[in-house]
Amino acid sequence: MTSASNQYIVYFGTYTAAKSKGIYVSRFDATTGKLGAPELAAETKNPSFVAVHPSHRFLYAVGEIASVGGKKGGAISAFAIDAATGKLTLLNQQSTVGPGPCHVSVDNAGKNAFAANYGGGSVAVLPINKDGSLSKASAFVQHTGSSVNPKRQAGPHAHAINLDAANRFVFVPDLGLDKVMIYRLDAAKGTLTPNEPAFGTVPPGSGPRHIAFHPNGRFAYVINEMLCTMTTFSYDATRGELKELQTLSTLPAGESVQPGYSTAEVLAHPSGKFVYGSNRGHDTIAIFAVDQQTGKLTPVGHESTQGKAPRCFGIDPTGAYLLAANQNTDNVVVFRIDQKSGKLTATGQSIEVGAPVCVMFMPVK
Repeated sequence: MTSASNQYIVYFGTYTAAKSKGIYVSRFDATTGKLGAPELAAETKNPSFVAVHPSHRFLYAVGEIASVGGKKGGAISAFAIDAATGKLTLLNQQSTVGPGPCHVSVDNAGKNAFAANYGGGSVAVLPINKDGSLSKASAFVQHTGSSVNPKRQAGPHAHAINLDAANRFVFVPDLGLDKVMIYRLDAAKGTLTPNEPAFGTVPPGSGPRHIAFHPNGRFAYVINEMLCTMTTFSYDATRGELKELQTLSTLPAGESVQPGYSTAEVLAHPSGKFVYGSNRGHDTIAIFAVDQQTGKLTPVGHESTQGKAPRCFGIDPTGAYLLAANQNTDNVVVFRIDQKSGKLTATGQSIEVGAPVCVMFMPVK
């Protein structure tokens, strides 16, 4: 039975070049798995990652650009969403204060947008106005330090910024530090304060990239770019504390990291039964089963993404389908998720999107 709740708008962040002009939008039917042809939602430069406001009225996109308003640093652009078409209208643009932003998120109350600056190894908070536009940064935190790989970890590289379900703590996987930095959020003031403990750690040289929380809020999963591994943490929601439980390879048993291999995205299935991670170079989605008591992962298998460099993927909110975005082959491929095993089966459906690097679902009202 099809209902409006099974209809979604899907946004694709991209790197702009010959085949892409900005943010693209498609329709997705989670009942049939049908993904519609993409249309340009907004022309903007290098909108590599996007986030949708909880009201579904606004969208925020990182712009991997060199300067904003004559000042060095990347940007976040605010857009109004046309509920009927998904098309976007630019509201305004603000600096992320640091260079090379790569990730954006919005707090659960819709009061603040958050940016992670990979190039600068810093994070910023930008208050959201009532009309959806952005104010200038109300907080900026510069990370410092290094880790064991002199080529990739000579300094900090903030790679993502996410919040816990309670909107109390902010988590920043920093590839250059081998740490997940943890901050206390004052949503009303738009400020970040170092938590105590101030970070969770992954094994040296791992290069933490993205983080996903289990739906029950008791566990978190960090995918590590450089060593192609996944680290499971227990999460204390009262203290904002992450404790490492295990670290597993995202590659098949016995396979070592090859030149050109790296990981990218991690997501937990809405049921909490599975966790998925993308392998670039190996060009697969790694599938893990979750022990509901301990949060620990067991490898289930791997599925080819039918393209190259799966920078990102998205799971529709019903948990029925996974959309894999292959950056280097300009395609997004639809997979059906087996609800018992977590395994993926290609549906035969794919669309062409130039250099897709982000997949974000929004329900159709």
